[in-house]
Amino acid sequence: MGGKTAIAAGLLTGLVAGALLVGAVVVYGPGAVAPSPRVAQASSPPASSGDPSPSGTAPASPDPSASVDPAPSANGAFGVGEAAPPLVVPQLGGGTITLAALKGKPVWVNFMATWCPPCRDEMPRMNGYAARYADQGLVVLAVDVREDEARVDAFAKELGLVFPVGLDADGAAQANWGALALPVHFWIDAEGIVRDGALGGIGPDIMAQGLQKILPGVTVTP
Repeated sequence: MGGKTAIAAGLLTGLVAGALLVGAVVVYGPGAVAPSPRVAQASSPPASSGDPSPSGTAPASPDPSASVDPAPSANGAFGVGEAAPPLVVPQLGGGTITLAALKGKPVWVNFMATWCPPCRDEMPRMNGYAARYADQGLVVLAVDVREDEARVDAFAKELGLVFPVGLDADGAAQANWGALALPVHFWIDAEGIVRDGALGGIGPDIMAQGLQKILPGVTVTP
């Protein structure tokens, strides 16, 4: 099974299994509804194809601190054990992000959007990990899905992001990776193999767990 197929199949399996536990649904886009797994804050864009936040504010969301972290990948979900799919996207501020060029480095890929409250909530922690483990070669990448560059640039500057941000303006990378809901995280080792993944707003424990699997010999703490 290829990486793309494994990721999509694994995520779909997790979504169906989770629905049996929590009986919730997440809307992934106009006309598409899928069962939700154990997701703390899995988010989807507003139904309108226009400005995702006409009022200039993010959609209301429950307090993420009161939610339960989702389980990390299991039983092949997220394509664990498979080569990561290709990723080539324009980089915010200029240039191109190419995952293949980062082979030899551990990489944390996060698909996100500025309208997504848990995506915003995760960024300070991701910033901290990016700085803390930079000397161990860690590369953290955020990939913004289907938003214009000006909006993403304002978001990155507001939060003081220290890691690169890619622009998936047409959603092609999101589809190729099977990132069915936002945010989605993938932890990829130095050989380009997906070693862990998580769906939904996650906390420091899940982040540390994912990083531990791609930083051999390093004790990763929350």
